[in-house]
Amino acid sequence: MRSMRAVQERGFTLIELMIVVAIVAIIAAIAYPSYLDQVKSTRRGDAEGALMSFSNAMERYYTQNGTYLGADGAAPPAAFSATLTAPAASVFPDEAPIDGNPKSYNLRIYNLQANSYVLRAIPKGPQAGDGYLELSSTGARGWDSDNSGGALSASEKSWDQ
Repeated sequence: MRSMRAVQERGFTLIELMIVVAIVAIIAAIAYPSYLDQVKSTRRGDAEGALMSFSNAMERYYTQNGTYLGADGAAPPAAFSATLTAPAASVFPDEAPIDGNPKSYNLRIYNLQANSYVLRAIPKGPQAGDGYLELSSTGARGWDSDNSGGALSASEKSWDQ
């Protein structure tokens, strides 16, 4: 008759499994916030690209019409608009990313005048609280990274941060 000790069982002890689970949890706790930051940064980069494309569309509109007025779809075009307005559907889409979902930025025209404009990408949904991006007709760009909501000065934040 065989002794119970002679039969060796194979497997992991509960302590070994708990150690592995703890190590995986520590790695996940470190990696997950970095992943979320990277996703936000990628969405912001996509919005920057959308603003550049939007600016190109505004320049095409100006070339065809001799003015930026009316790019917001207002009829008849107002002489000046200091409010945030969505672009006319024929000019450019009003959300970013342009291709794909979920939409994380609203694209708006701000301070629209006959010979100048300011474009803004306003975060929404999963990107909310990240601060808006801004691009003017002069090429000046900024990011409200502290989410203060104030006007951006030329010396303030840049997209390159």
